[in-house]
Amino acid sequence: MKAVGYRRSQPHDPPYAFEDLELPPPNPGPRDILVRIRAVSVNPVDAKVRRGRNPAPDQVEVLGWDAVGIVEGLGAQASQFKLGDRVYYAGAINRPGSNSELHAVDERIVALAPKSLNDADAAALPLTSITAYELLFHRLRVAKGQERSETMLIVGGAGGVGSILIQLARQLTRLRIVATASRPETRQWCLDLGAHEVIDHRQPLSEGLKSVGIGAVDYVAALTQTEQHYAQIIECLEPQGALAVIDDMKGLDIMALKSKSIALHWELMFTRSMYQTADMAEQGRLLSEVAALVDAGRIRSTATLVMGAINAENVGRAHALIESGRARGKVVLTGGF
Repeated sequence: MKAVGYRRSQPHDPPYAFEDLELPPPNPGPRDILVRIRAVSVNPVDAKVRRGRNPAPDQVEVLGWDAVGIVEGLGAQASQFKLGDRVYYAGAINRPGSNSELHAVDERIVALAPKSLNDADAAALPLTSITAYELLFHRLRVAKGQERSETMLIVGGAGGVGSILIQLARQLTRLRIVATASRPETRQWCLDLGAHEVIDHRQPLSEGLKSVGIGAVDYVAALTQTEQHYAQIIECLEPQGALAVIDDMKGLDIMALKSKSIALHWELMFTRSMYQTADMAEQGRLLSEVAALVDAGRIRSTATLVMGAINAENVGRAHALIESGRARGKVVLTGGF
């Protein structure tokens, strides 16, 4: 089968040494389905893994997790899908990625793709939707439709996770949503997705909140550059508030949270698949819920750029854009095998 991969980890600068490859097709495990890939999206985790994971000698690494495709094979115990189903999913970080013609994935973390979206728009959703949904409802434990007047600050509202988190919070909760963005186009993007207010994260967060009449917030979703904003986030949180983090922080000072009794939650959407948790199928279920929300017109795709076919050149270009820090929404690749 055709695939895109690399033989050695490369630093920030292009061309990243991606290659167009010919590899043996995967053998589905008992609970796996075999998917013929039609579209993928590129996430910051792709670039992070590329920078930090070196393949073994004479081996290649295939990245990519978000995918949309057609079910072409079933493992011995797979029963949730049938041949020909169009599915979407975010895969598992400890298995080969989806930048390949054929891909094996555990059926428990898969759902039928939204009927109202084309392949490219659907491919933008799985990883960020799972991350945002788990962060909001499983980590921060915000109640759907809760009646209390509470406020959430989303640091990095225009990125992939922020773009879907704003929508989920607006559609499924009564939270007052404040997003951060630094450019006119990203500010408008956040407002269009449902943020009640947008403040500039280049300025002190507390000052931005005060400018929109907010003294403190109940929840913070820290989606990018948390280390840079950490002290400001603690200042902005109400006593007994909650902070959810998805990026890596070097030298995290957890004691800084003590005086306010702030709860800290890590969100990694790969945890369930890595550890084969008893509730692993929750990811397939929540992707089905997201698809229903999309088809009902309540949530829209966050795809903003279709960069072309799935090949080494375009995967490298997508990584360069992701690492520039200027991507808005999601970058998608479609077809090409």
